[in-house]
Amino acid sequence: MTQQQHLNVRIFADGADIGAITTLAADPTIQGFTTNPTLMRQAGVADYEVFAKEVLTIIGDRPISLEVFSDEFDEMERQARLLASWGPNIYVKIPVTNTRGRSSASLVRTLTSDGIQVNVTALLTLEQAREVRSALAGGAPSCVSVFAGRIADAGVDPLPIMVESLREIASEPQIELIWASPREVYNVVQAHDIGCHIITATPDILKKLPTLGKDLGQFSLETVKMFADDARTAGYQL
Repeated sequence: MTQQQHLNVRIFADGADIGAITTLAADPTIQGFTTNPTLMRQAGVADYEVFAKEVLTIIGDRPISLEVFSDEFDEMERQARLLASWGPNIYVKIPVTNTRGRSSASLVRTLTSDGIQVNVTALLTLEQAREVRSALAGGAPSCVSVFAGRIADAGVDPLPIMVESLREIASEPQIELIWASPREVYNVVQAHDIGCHIITATPDILKKLPTLGKDLGQFSLETVKMFADDARTAGYQL
């Protein structure tokens, strides 16, 4: 892995800031978009529908995942069908369980069987991946978002889980695996190396992508110069 353009994994921008989305929509290396209610709240989104439809006009035909926010499966289904009706490039995000820990597999099976593209989100275990793969089997194009970064936050190596999740969905070519919640640029390389289909990236990760393949000696020198410049600018003396 030496250059960003040689990546096999597709990069989806994760966020809810309209200005950032507009900028990223002009970047051909960004092949899709994702968001969620937390990111929308942080960005100050007040009206879900107005926000979503504005984003759809900005990103063209690239895929975007929009998430339901009800905790009740009947209402999740209504919201999912409404969201899906807004455009053919929409993947409806369905959480792997509701807040009471009840599996959403039945709802996922219903939606995908009806041709609705779903992105089952917030997976952290292989058991969840297996259950979701079964629910999505034979259905519409779909994504499975395994939160590798949160797995790592728990002190667990996410790589074996991501590799095995790929194996789990291999028999269903319409299902793609998303490496979600990356914590560093190296996660992009890892996702590329194992053949993961998609990785999401927030702006802090995206702005570091040009460092992929950078000569480490040159990188070291630039770091030393940064420290020297900052000390000089600050006027430090001893």
